[in-house]
Amino acid sequence: MPVLPGAEPYHHEGGEVGVLLCHGFTGSPQSLRPWAEYLAARGLTVALPLLPGHGTRWEDLRPTGWQDWYAEVDRELRALRERCAHVFVAGLSMGGALALRLAAKHGDAVDGVMVVNPANKVHGPAAHALPVLRHFVPTTKGITSDIAKEGVEELGYSHVPLHAAHSLRNFLRLVDGELPQVTQPLLLLHSARDHVVPPVDSERVLGRVSSTDVTEILLEQSHHVATLDHDADRIFKESHTFVTRLVSASVTESEAESVKESDAESVQQSDSGSVGQIGPGSLEQREGTATGG
Repeated sequence: MPVLPGAEPYHHEGGEVGVLLCHGFTGSPQSLRPWAEYLAARGLTVALPLLPGHGTRWEDLRPTGWQDWYAEVDRELRALRERCAHVFVAGLSMGGALALRLAAKHGDAVDGVMVVNPANKVHGPAAHALPVLRHFVPTTKGITSDIAKEGVEELGYSHVPLHAAHSLRNFLRLVDGELPQVTQPLLLLHSARDHVVPPVDSERVLGRVSSTDVTEILLEQSHHVATLDHDADRIFKESHTFVTRLVSASVTESEAESVKESDAESVQQSDSGSVGQIGPGSLEQREGTATGG
């Protein structure tokens, strides 16, 4: 089936800092496109893939599962790592769960995580009935366009296939068990009024990750699809600040480590008699270089 206009994947070749953006369940890249374009305009390399079964018609989502969705973002992450020195993962709703699993599984290959209203659990009594109910009831009503801003709509499906919802439930349970493996810096933004993913999901994520560098931001004017809502600009700016801070810190640490290694090598050469004795002047000069003096 042809991709719906506006649901196309988005890629931008920028500098050595890359960001992988993951859209939500039954949604499409349209919900994250402004975020992707904001980062691209600031020189970042950006990948925003279309997840399998999404962006066409809801019937196409029915035969897919979390393994398909995760495989797509995993492939995109590996491609980013081949051409970028620093890579960040980000996502909305289920896309946030995908980003968290990427961080848990790829470790140091991911420099930081940015999630907006991350999903952690399928809630409600029907969730427990999904394993059986999906064989008798094919779909339920859609969950798209939970947006406070008037005149804005999310491009997504009007129906949710219960087979796919069952797979989502299994995936979120898997990710919940892997959250302690997330050690990277984390930026988590969540809406005060979300009619799709309750605040308890963000609380659960914050309480289970092992990250020590954690920034939590409350979005007071938006509903679930905050990336298209009143707080969108804040999300974009906070994420860019987050990435810039971490990349700058990484570069500084790398330079400092390089100076330390250089000093150690010089001392070793001096001790072995390979070069002349290091005098106070030489030491002061190196210290000046290390501190930018």
